[in-house]
Amino acid sequence: MNDAPDERAARARANADQEYADAYADGYGEGLREALREMLQHASRGHTAQEIRLLVESRLARVRDDVDLKRRNLLAPPPRAAYAPLFRSTTRPATSGPPTPPLAAGGSYLVAEPRPDRALRLLADAASRYPRVVVVAFHPPALPAVPPEKVTLLPVGVAGTGGGATGLGPEVIAGRIREATTGTGGAVVYVDALEVLATEGPPDAMLRFIQWTAQEVARTGSILIASVGPESFDARTRSTLARAFSAEA
Repeated sequence: MNDAPDERAARARANADQEYADAYADGYGEGLREALREMLQHASRGHTAQEIRLLVESRLARVRDDVDLKRRNLLAPPPRAAYAPLFRSTTRPATSGPPTPPLAAGGSYLVAEPRPDRALRLLADAASRYPRVVVVAFHPPALPAVPPEKVTLLPVGVAGTGGGATGLGPEVIAGRIREATTGTGGAVVYVDALEVLATEGPPDAMLRFIQWTAQEVARTGSILIASVGPESFDARTRSTLARAFSAEA
């Protein structure tokens, strides 16, 4: 005997409720796993409690944006958010490694590495050829081979957290870079803050900044060196970023 229409409708509603509950629970569990994996990665990289706190505050401030992005991209992979590597910089000197080739005047070089190392060796080598070194970073790196009087530090920060208290805006940084590169003899510009810059302002603000900087060093015969985490951005952003540089080192 066939089920009554009311019974079939009740079972359909129960099945729909069960599917909804299962999907919600699966999504909730995956969100927890992703958050815990990020925290384990930060802890394993030796970040301080203060750095992890700043990272979590920045992440929490963008949860609504991440959820909206996930909703709009259910049928396509969403861009990877650039939060995990906010604190890649290290105050330790660069480790020894294979000899670095000389960089060409007017060139811009992108170095993909888990933490700044090869880029700092390239910087130390190029600094001997220029009267000025401009460092754009969240944490200033140790540069034992570079005379301190050559170095101009331009700190960046995360808006809304303690790290942004002393950070400079992109307009100020761009002005200081132009001043250094147009001076007699040019300058070496070192950038280890792309992940942080990507969290500030419009989504393409970081790309516009690095494209402008690459054009500026090409115009003045200076050199640009940028260190970035290999997994910091989604594939499309990495591709656009790489095209802004004359070479990947």
